[in-house]
Amino acid sequence: MDLSTVSVSMVVNLLVLMLIGMGPKIALVPFLEKTKHLEAHQQREVGVKMVKTAFITAIVLFACGALLMRLLHISGGAISIAGGIILLILALGMFAGPGKKKEEGAEDEPTDIHSMAVYPLAIPYLLNPVGVAVLIIASGEVGSIWAVLVVLAVIVVIAGFDYLIFSNIDKLSKRLKPTTLVISEVVFGILLIALAVEMVIAGLGRFGIIEAVHH
Repeated sequence: MDLSTVSVSMVVNLLVLMLIGMGPKIALVPFLEKTKHLEAHQQREVGVKMVKTAFITAIVLFACGALLMRLLHISGGAISIAGGIILLILALGMFAGPGKKKEEGAEDEPTDIHSMAVYPLAIPYLLNPVGVAVLIIASGEVGSIWAVLVVLAVIVVIAGFDYLIFSNIDKLSKRLKPTTLVISEVVFGILLIALAVEMVIAGLGRFGIIEAVHH
């Protein structure tokens, strides 16, 4: 993704990546599992705090990502590879099926709903490794003030969509069928595994290790 200039393809690619990286899909099933014991108003409270935390973190990452890479001597390729590996772990968990995760982790529900909203719901489920990698890399590669504004606008749009979903989650959850959630979780998990592989390949391509294959 070329962030040096603003174009329609750049905006569309960024929007798609951030919809995956900070959209509601990956966080939806974990959110419903971890808040199913809460009252409707508590569910909404957790959802709103989760979205606010992810939004603020996204803005901070975009603002400070380039500086962090310079201070820690980390390249965009390393960020892409690390994000791909972490995403692969999350995606494999999704592919295993939410039913299995429920059985294995039922006793691990945190009692502090505010802490739960921050971790693991806001990070790494809502703002997941894809979003983190994209924002840090974008921070170092934006080539103009217009590109900066486009990235910020995309963050705001995605956060607004998340807020719309999770501030009404008690109403939406009544319309979601468990079977549909399980199937969509497995299918999306497969797609995310493929995306994780692409992130690793892109990172290796940035180092020139598999440049011929990447192109």
